Amino acid sequence: MSAHTHPRTRSQAPSGGVGVRLPWWSIALPALAFGVLLLLMSGPGQAHAATDDPAVGRILEHIHLTLAR
Repeated sequence: MSAHTHPRTRSQAPSGGVGVRLPWWSIALPALAFGVLLLLMSGPGQAHAATDDPAVGRILEHIHLTLAR
């Protein structure tokens, strides 16, 4: 004899937005990783690589000035 199943009821999302809840770390960890990598790229380090492309330095300087505001 087979068991009867109940149909799933779909809860309605609140009007005006998506009803998805994320844990705090799902936003904080990628943002923290991005910030650390950006600081590693833009900060002065011990090793100085020779580069022929000054555009990378200008881009990093522009990002640094934008974030410093």
